[in-house]
Amino acid sequence: MRVLSGKLQGIMYVGLCIILWSLIPLFAKLSQSRLDHHQYLFYSSIVSFFSLLVIALYQKRAHELFTYSGKMYLVLFLLGFLDFFYYLMLYLGYQKAHGLEVLVMQYTWPIFIVVLSLVFLGERLGVGKIVALILGFLGVVLVISKGEFARVDLSNSSVIGIVLLGSFSFALFSVLSKKVRVNLSNAVSVYFFSAIIYAFISMQTFSSFIVPTPKEWLFIGINGVFLNGISYLFWIKALQNGDASFVAPFIFITPILSALFLILVLDEPFLPIYGVALLMIVLSGLANSLKNFKK
Repeated sequence: MRVLSGKLQGIMYVGLCIILWSLIPLFAKLSQSRLDHHQYLFYSSIVSFFSLLVIALYQKRAHELFTYSGKMYLVLFLLGFLDFFYYLMLYLGYQKAHGLEVLVMQYTWPIFIVVLSLVFLGERLGVGKIVALILGFLGVVLVISKGEFARVDLSNSSVIGIVLLGSFSFALFSVLSKKVRVNLSNAVSVYFFSAIIYAFISMQTFSSFIVPTPKEWLFIGINGVFLNGISYLFWIKALQNGDASFVAPFIFITPILSALFLILVLDEPFLPIYGVALLMIVLSGLANSLKNFKK
């Protein structure tokens, strides 16, 4: 009964993530008309850090930040870099390529989680997970080839590769975060604090410092507080309440909602092959979770 209760809680937290994360592609597109991905990530990280710090203070656990060892902070800063790198690559993808194309690549990270959970968490590789990996791989191939296997269009291959690399980074972040045994709000606060440092360095190295307009601050605020801030508490809480390979497939609902938002709000060009690839990704998640649903 305790296992069942934990899985139900995991599903509840994932549901909250689905709602918030489905809006990330839309906000990434809307907010980068003037800000580039370095600037947008820098300001979003600042807002996310302070929103999580407020939660930690409310929980009266912030004082524990001064009790962590140097080794623990090293681990947290490394995890913060993995998270930072994911969003840097993701925002770059949405700035350079079609939203739906990037969307499919973005949601390969739950597939990477299946592989990484075998290595780091000792979870077993069953038939469902093998089928999930095959379907997920086919979804990626369909996006890259656009269905024309004899004439593969590599014009966006570099952007696709960047987004895939970022997705792998976030999968590694998700799996390793499950091993961190500190207060959740404090941990996520440190992740975003480190992201501020990394984003500032990348902005100063590859971009420039500019002050956002009031409209841009609105997008940054919503993104920083809800989409990238509080949503992390829900996600890591979900991972703590169930196996990573059980929780991850539910996230495949998110790209369906995200695709609808991109098409309806931004009038994104929809190629039928994107729909097929998206279906492959969703079926990949269902195949991986079938055994757990039966239980």
